Amino acid sequence: MVVVSAATLILAGCGFHLAGRTTVPPQLQTVYIDFVDPYHVAAPPLQADLVNRLTNSGAKVMAHPQQAKSILRLSNLTQTREAVAIGPDGRALEYRLITSVRYELASGGQVLLPPETQMVSSNYSFNAQQILAKEEEETRLEKYIQNELAELLLVRIQARLTHLPPVPATVPAAAASAAAPPVTE
Repeated sequence: MVVVSAATLILAGCGFHLAGRTTVPPQLQTVYIDFVDPYHVAAPPLQADLVNRLTNSGAKVMAHPQQAKSILRLSNLTQTREAVAIGPDGRALEYRLITSVRYELASGGQVLLPPETQMVSSNYSFNAQQILAKEEEETRLEKYIQNELAELLLVRIQARLTHLPPVPATVPAAAASAAAPPVTE
């Protein structure tokens, strides 16, 4: 019993928590996701995954920016594939899929988190004899990477928001001068 209690205290002290529903910082309680990508017809899996993760954490993802406390702007979503292993015949044996996105968070016209790029990559083997299966594997891997990217983005944003300096409370000038001790010379 004592060992379990001690282990629980140690894990809680280092920030460990079980996977599942997490709470979002106040800046993300009501958020609008502004996805800037003029070439996609449908929302990419990254956007849908972000909406699901935020909603599951208790946030409200708004349909219009005027309804939100903060705006999460996503842009420059890129997906690339590069060969990482080449066989003796000059054909690719292994590829790396790389997905990156630029993000920033603003609230009330003030930038809370300046633009930054986040990237996730994963390798997969390639066999020209199984081209159809490998294309399907690549498509599944692209969706998986975007899901991972959504999780990583939220973890990074939440961590950065918790380290923001507190916003000083504004005190009316009359109240500030009344509370200040008189200056005598």
